[in-house]
Amino acid sequence: MRDVLWQTWLNCGYFLTVAASGFFLYKLCAPFVRPRKGRFWKVLLFLLLAGSSGMVIWIGDPNLLYTLPVFFALFFLSTRGDRVGRLAVCIIFFCLEMSVCAFLDSYVERINDLFYDMLVRLARPLVFGPLWLLLRRRLPREPVVLSRRLWKLVLGLAAMPLCALVAVVLLTFRRYESAEVYAVAMNQGMVVLPFVFLTSLVLLFAILILADHERLEQAERLTGLREVYYQGLRQQETQVRRLRHDLRNHLTAVRGLLEQGDEQGAIGYLDQIAGSPALRGTRRLCENEAANAVLTAKAEAMEREGVAADFAVSLPRDLPVADMDLCALLGNALDNALEGTRDAGERRITVRCKADKGLFMLRVENTLGGAVQPDLATTKADKAAHGFGIPGMREIAERYGGTLDAGAREGAFELVVCLPLTGQSGKCGR
Repeated sequence: MRDVLWQTWLNCGYFLTVAASGFFLYKLCAPFVRPRKGRFWKVLLFLLLAGSSGMVIWIGDPNLLYTLPVFFALFFLSTRGDRVGRLAVCIIFFCLEMSVCAFLDSYVERINDLFYDMLVRLARPLVFGPLWLLLRRRLPREPVVLSRRLWKLVLGLAAMPLCALVAVVLLTFRRYESAEVYAVAMNQGMVVLPFVFLTSLVLLFAILILADHERLEQAERLTGLREVYYQGLRQQETQVRRLRHDLRNHLTAVRGLLEQGDEQGAIGYLDQIAGSPALRGTRRLCENEAANAVLTAKAEAMEREGVAADFAVSLPRDLPVADMDLCALLGNALDNALEGTRDAGERRITVRCKADKGLFMLRVENTLGGAVQPDLATTKADKAAHGFGIPGMREIAERYGGTLDAGAREGAFELVVCLPLTGQSGKCGR
């Protein structure tokens, strides 16, 4: 009876330690990846992290090989967002967990064989818990956002700890057949497993640093657009002051023409004054300051290039969309449209944007002068300096629970973005 009670307590303790490890790992993972919408997917991700943290992984044991495909499949099933980013984060957390499990299971037995089972169960949350507490102040509240090219960089770096982990755990499968092989395998594990753990942590920090860099770049782009907008306002103000200063001279000139009976000359002179940029007024395409700065700058660029632009924008001063995300959507959509009309016979861009009934809707249509890239990405040589194309815009739309549709139709390219502005919004549509 006593043995049964003891075993029951051990089993309860095992599930508690697994749940604690899952909690800490979920808290650590949440800032790097987005679970799918719905409580079921969050629970699935938690159970995946908790269950994998309880796996018994020895150096030279094939358990890692069986765990790897299950971990990857369930991780992708329970998360959403950029596939490259999810794969990179999946590899990092797999290496992080498995390096800890393999180290504890392989070496704690050599320290204390009597309490081996109890020690390895307790050690896991004692590693993951302090790790989360150490990093939680550095972790962002919202999942990090990186461009596809940076995620590819992180994915390439993540292959290093994964290969090292697989090499030290799986390639020593027959270590028990020889004392020499066993000794070499255990010595390698003492070095490689901490290396895998530390490399995974460094990659998590690298993702946070790259995300901060991306935010600063977007903020700099927004600042540049606002500077262009305010420079235009200052130029218009200077023109108004100059016109006011010269108004007396203009009136004198018109009066002289009328006194001489040159009515046509007076009318022509008045038409010149009426066509002055100072009398055109300040361009205001919408009430939202950030959006207006982007739209105004892009509209002026279209005018300079001789593109016929038709804007109909109705956005309120305040929107539940971050300024950087809003400017990224508008700026990239209009950049792509302007680029798409470069070689078109008739250069025309139509922009429709409004926030109504809990939905943000953007539709940009432009004439085409050439073939569209298969991935709908920019064809500019300096891609880093010209936004991040359709994939990055689609990531923003998915992050807000919205949709993005884009494609070429009958000599024109159309892009439609729909974002719900409230949690209880209707379906996104045209």
